[in-house]
Amino acid sequence: MTLPDRIPVFLLSGFLGSGKSTLLNAFLNDPAVEDTAVIINEFGDIPVDHLLVRQGETTISQVSTGCLCCSDTTDIRQTLEDLQSAASSGLTGGFSRVIVEMSGLGDPAPLVNAFSAGDNAAGPAFYLAGVVTLFDTVTGASTIENHFEAFKQIAFADRIVLTKTDLVEEPKTSTECSGLFGELRALNPSADIVDRQSVDLSTLFSPRPYTAVERGEDVAGWLALEAALALEDGHGDASGSDTVNLRHGSGIRTFSIVRDDPLPKSNLDQFFDLLQNSAGQRLLRVKGIVATSDTPEKPLIVHAVQHVVSEPVRLGAWPDEDRRTRLVFITNGIDPGPVRDLFAAVTNTTPFSFTKSLKVAGAAILGPVSRTFSNLTSTSRRSQ
Repeated sequence: MTLPDRIPVFLLSGFLGSGKSTLLNAFLNDPAVEDTAVIINEFGDIPVDHLLVRQGETTISQVSTGCLCCSDTTDIRQTLEDLQSAASSGLTGGFSRVIVEMSGLGDPAPLVNAFSAGDNAAGPAFYLAGVVTLFDTVTGASTIENHFEAFKQIAFADRIVLTKTDLVEEPKTSTECSGLFGELRALNPSADIVDRQSVDLSTLFSPRPYTAVERGEDVAGWLALEAALALEDGHGDASGSDTVNLRHGSGIRTFSIVRDDPLPKSNLDQFFDLLQNSAGQRLLRVKGIVATSDTPEKPLIVHAVQHVVSEPVRLGAWPDEDRRTRLVFITNGIDPGPVRDLFAAVTNTTPFSFTKSLKVAGAAILGPVSRTFSNLTSTSRRSQ
């Protein structure tokens, strides 16, 4: 298999829940782009994102869990080399572009540095051809205000894609749209800003020269700082479960829940209602695949972003051989123990254990919804 001398690489960024996997699926659904290799990076300790992306004829190469921006450039370099070696030896199909779907908490600076002429850490066969960043029009403004990663993702982009414009409760007026564009333009004066509903996706991943200098003085400063920090030992470590990642702040934590047996969908709905009402914006992201007792062979894909819980999507079949429920949580200032206790309580059919678990969970994160707990406990007792 003969590959191009230099292969374009695109970074696909956007804060948690901005719609990266959805956009990537839409792009890969075009048969004309089946020569695209996709690298999926996940912040959580259990991989689920690769289950949400259509594979087809496209090469999917899943990066080890953890955040790429916190692991120096070794992971991305090794993954690109592995892709190139597999295609050259005929183990996979050839590809003419690579898309790296970054973690929602990903900082573009280390990866942009990896492709710079001075560093060249990504290897001479690859070059950075664009940074596409998604902006969630529902939660994006508060996200940028509260999370520096979201601000940096916008600043590094050469294409900014407005997502969920169809979910805004009321159509935006021309003045409101102008205000939104103005705010994004202030963060990034040179990027193209497009609406996900109308943009030609092929243009987002068409090769073009990406130069950091055009992104502004802030980006240049961040890249210089990143290069200096990379020389220091222990700069970021996203390994391990229940991760507290220092790059992203001491409160940012990722953890997972795995369940072997299917559960009633009503119990799943109760769990999300209680968790959403108590955690609010501290619940940065929940995503996963769930086996329900009514149709165990057709799992549910679930998503939640801060205070917004999306309607679950029922798949026609399991995407892999693993039939377990797998939920990944990314939170800010929430300990995983009470969340796991709440899940166990809501999915447990024993009244004593149910009530006991609710008390344990309520002491930690669920005080604001004590009345809901009482109602839920009473309902559980009556159903026994």
